[in-house]
Amino acid sequence: MKLRQLLLAATLAAVGMSAAQAQIQERTLRFGHVVQQGHPISLGVQKFGEIVAAKSGGKIKVQELGGGTVGGEAQQLSAVQGGVQDITLPSATIMGGVIKEYTLLDIPFSFTKAEQVDALVAGPFGQALSAKLGEKGLVALGFWETGFRNFTNSRKPIVNVEDLKGLRLRVIPNPLFLEAFGALGTNPVPMAFPELYGALESKAMDAQENPFAVVLTSKFYEVQKYLSVTNHVYTANPVVISKRTWDKLSPAEQKIIQEAAVEAGNFQKTLSREAAGKARKELEAKGMQINDVPAATLDKMRELTKPVADKFAASYDQAIVNIYRTEIEKVRAGIK
Repeated sequence: MKLRQLLLAATLAAVGMSAAQAQIQERTLRFGHVVQQGHPISLGVQKFGEIVAAKSGGKIKVQELGGGTVGGEAQQLSAVQGGVQDITLPSATIMGGVIKEYTLLDIPFSFTKAEQVDALVAGPFGQALSAKLGEKGLVALGFWETGFRNFTNSRKPIVNVEDLKGLRLRVIPNPLFLEAFGALGTNPVPMAFPELYGALESKAMDAQENPFAVVLTSKFYEVQKYLSVTNHVYTANPVVISKRTWDKLSPAEQKIIQEAAVEAGNFQKTLSREAAGKARKELEAKGMQINDVPAATLDKMRELTKPVADKFAASYDQAIVNIYRTEIEKVRAGIK
C-alpha cells in the first residue's frame, strides 16, 4: 500500500512538472542598461540570464544590451514602456520622470549605509512605488543598485563647499538633481550617460558624480584628475519589465523571471558593495587623487540642499511621502 502511494505521488509530481514545463515557451528577453562590461550591473544581468536559463530548462534566454548601445536610461525606460525592449533598470532618478515619488530615494545625504536602503525598498515604501507602475506600462521585479555617488572633476579636490562653485557638473536629467546641485553652487547640466565621457574629455563638462565602480569601468580616470568622497546620494536601480511582455508570459514564466530577478539582485548588490572598495584602490593606482570630504563640509552641503528636498517632497503624493518619512526613520534607527 505504501509503495502504491509513493508511486502515485511520484506520478502526480511528474505530471505537475510536465504541466509547468508546458507553460514555458522558447523566447528571448532583451535586458538593457548603460554601464560597461565588468560593472556589477552588467555582471548582475549576466547572472540573471544564467538563472533564467537554468530555471526554464534553457527555453528562456536573456540578451544583454549594455553600454548604452540602445540609448540612455530615459530612452530605454520609454522603450520598455512601449514594449520595444523587455527589461531595464534605470536609476531611481530617471524613474522619477515616470513616477516622481521614486526621487525621494535621491534626497541628498539620506543614507549612511546601503542596508538602510535595502530595508526601505523591501517594505511599505517600496511596495507603494511598485503599485504605481502598472498604469505606466511597467511591472516591478525588485531593486538593484549602483551605490553611493561621489564627485569627480578636472580642476581641484573638493574640500569646502566653495570648491564646487562654478563647476560645470553633468547631472542625471532630473529636476531634483538640477536644483540640489545648483544649491551647492555648481552649474548643473542634464546629460544622458552615454554622452558623458566625450563631454569630460572635451572639457565641455568639468565634473560629474557617480559611484567608484562607474568611474572605473567607464574610464573616467582618463579625463578626470580628482575624486572627492561625499557619498551624497545612494543610487537604487528599480528593475522593471514591460507590462506588454509580462502579460504575454505564463504564470510559470512569470515566477521564473521574478525569482531570478531577486536572486540575481542579491548577487549584484553583494558584488557592488565589494567592488566599491576595490574600485577606489584601482582608481588611486591609476593616478586619481582621492580625498575624503570633511564632515563639516558634508553638513554644510546637507543644509544647503534640504530646502530643495522639502520643496519637491511637498509636491509629491503625500500618502507616499508620509510612508517614506515613517519608514526611513525606522530604518535609520534600526541600521546604524
